[in-house]
Amino acid sequence: MAIEDAPPPLVPKDRPRRLVKLALRLVGPALLIVVLFRLRKEQDAINALLSADVWPLLVALVLNVANNWLKVLRWDVLLSARGHRYGRMRAWTSFLSSVYVGMLTPGRVGDVLRAQYLRHDLGMPYSEGIAVIVVDRLCDLYVLVGFVAVGVARFSSVVAGELAIVTWGGVLLTALGPLVLFVPGVAQRTMRAVYQKLPGDKSGEGFDRFLAALRGQKIRHLVHAVILTTIAFGINYVQGYLLARAMHLDLAFFDVVCLLAIASLLGLLPVSVSGVGVRELFFSLVFPVLGHSPGTGVVYGIGVFLIIYVAVVAMGFVSWHVAPPPVDGGEGAAR
Repeated sequence: MAIEDAPPPLVPKDRPRRLVKLALRLVGPALLIVVLFRLRKEQDAINALLSADVWPLLVALVLNVANNWLKVLRWDVLLSARGHRYGRMRAWTSFLSSVYVGMLTPGRVGDVLRAQYLRHDLGMPYSEGIAVIVVDRLCDLYVLVGFVAVGVARFSSVVAGELAIVTWGGVLLTALGPLVLFVPGVAQRTMRAVYQKLPGDKSGEGFDRFLAALRGQKIRHLVHAVILTTIAFGINYVQGYLLARAMHLDLAFFDVVCLLAIASLLGLLPVSVSGVGVRELFFSLVFPVLGHSPGTGVVYGIGVFLIIYVAVVAMGFVSWHVAPPPVDGGEGAAR
């Protein structure tokens, strides 16, 4: 394994930084505890979740399979642009295993694990594997930003004043920030110095290979990936609508789309694991605008977490044991 393809080892000075990141990730759960404490008198909202209709919930749970399968297909499309073919079942199990790790750990550990699977199974350098995963993530990001822009406009009565300026500014920066990687010359000058400080690659060759792989995606593959991403998000929103129906909540599908889109963006903040706490707090602020109590918003947020996130973690737990992470860097037989 070339040294520039090796993942950077942990060094002692990184430990305080990791502890700080972990502490930040606990802000979300702390918010959830505060919100739940205020929920003690919202027995009606709690009963609505506990007595929810079973069939809509079951359909919403099953849709997790379709949603994640679409993401596996998207991964396959992006890999094919680099001339790689990954066996579908192996891609399915490795994807779910990485999602499982990603949802339970801070940072992007799950993405690094996916790169490890690609290194082991396809012989892809880490730099190229990470590049494919970055494009995969950018598809999620830009499709989500589109939905979020609509959602922020819909809930302008809540997201108003200085909060609106900050929110729209965040949406704009989120959309424009990653584009620097696609500007010839700019990324090399601004990021090579940072990359060379990482352990394992003083030459920056790995970064050059990363940029080449990142920019090597073809338009038709990107269009295909964006379509799959949009459908996957649509399935998430159908799940949210089914949950609302099961809880007998009078929520329009458009409102569910706006709610879950903004909640997904908030879930990207490094103050929570899978948006726990942040999502419920946001729903408690918005639900009164929709004619429901703040407590109902919190309970609905917990339902979203159980249906969409915990269910996927359970799938990933099974996959983790079916396809445990590879421990060597050799090229396997699965393609």
